[in-house]
Amino acid sequence: MTALVIGESVLDVVHAPGLAPVERPGGSAVNVAVALARLGRAVRLATSYGDDAAGRLVAEHLRAAGVGLAGTPTVLGATSRAEAVIGGDGAATYTFAMGWELPADVEEPAEAARVVHVTSQAPLLAPGAADTLALVERLRAAGATVSYDINLRPAVTGTGPDVAAGVLRMAALADIVKASDEDLLALWPERFVGESATALLAIAGGPVAVVVTHGGDGASWHACSGTDWSTGGVHAPPVEVVDTIGAGDTFAAGLLDHLWPVLGPGGRERICGLGPEEWTAALAYAARAAAVTVGRVGADPPTRDELSETAPAEGEAV
Repeated sequence: MTALVIGESVLDVVHAPGLAPVERPGGSAVNVAVALARLGRAVRLATSYGDDAAGRLVAEHLRAAGVGLAGTPTVLGATSRAEAVIGGDGAATYTFAMGWELPADVEEPAEAARVVHVTSQAPLLAPGAADTLALVERLRAAGATVSYDINLRPAVTGTGPDVAAGVLRMAALADIVKASDEDLLALWPERFVGESATALLAIAGGPVAVVVTHGGDGASWHACSGTDWSTGGVHAPPVEVVDTIGAGDTFAAGLLDHLWPVLGPGGRERICGLGPEEWTAALAYAARAAAVTVGRVGADPPTRDELSETAPAEGEAV
C-alpha cells in the first residue's frame, strides 16, 4: 500500500551568508514525498509545476528519489518559487511567488491508500483548494488514513478568520494533524498553543491526534487514548544547525513512517489505541529524522540506513 502526498512543488532559491544563491527543488509536499521514499515507502505525489526549467529540476529530483506522480503536474504557467534567506542561527525566512492547482487527471488508487498526506497550500490556495478537499473526502471514505500538516505560509495566504476557516475545513477531514507552534499562534494568536491543539481535537469527526513541533524545544502530542486522552512530548536531539529548510517536512514523513503499521483502513481506531509510550517513540523517531535534515544544507532528508546510524543506544535518553 502506498502513501499519496498532495501539495505544491516549489523552486527554493537559498541565500546563505557569504555564499552565492543556490536553486534547489522543494516545497512541503515534495519534501515529504522524497523523505518517505528515502525511508523505503511507496509514495505517489499529486502536485503542480510549470513546463519550465524549474519544473524540470523538480521532476528530476522526484525521479531520482523514486517518487511516482499521481497525475500530469505541468498545469501551471510557471513553477512556484520561494526565496529563502538563512540567518545566523540557521533559521530561514521566506518570500513566495506561489501557485497551486490539482491536476485534473490525478489517479485515485485502485485500493485504499495507506495514508493521504495533505500539506501547506493545498487546502487553502485557489484554484486547487476545492479540488483537494473533494479528493481527500473521497479517499478518506475509501479507507485511507488522512494526515494534514498545516505548515502555514502567512506570506502567501495571509492570516485571519478566512484562513483559519480553511484550515478547519481540512482538519475536519483529517485523522492526524501536525502543526508547528508558530502555525497555531499565527492562526489563533489569542490562545495558548495547547488550547489550539485541544480545539482541533474537538472538531466533530476530525482528528484523533494533533502533533505540535516546537523547533529546538522538541515536539508534543495531544491524542485520543481509548476512551480517554493523552498528552506529552519529547526533546529535540542536540544538533549543530546548518539550516532549518525541510525540517518540519522530514518530521512529518518520519512520523508517518513510524506509524505506518497502524495506518490505512481501520487506522483511526488503531491510532486511538496508541498510548503514551507509542507516541513518545513516534515523536522521538520523527525528531531524529528532522535533526539529520537540520544538520545538512537544504531539504535533504535521511535514508533509512542513515537514520538507523543515529539511533540512540539501548537505555540512552533521546
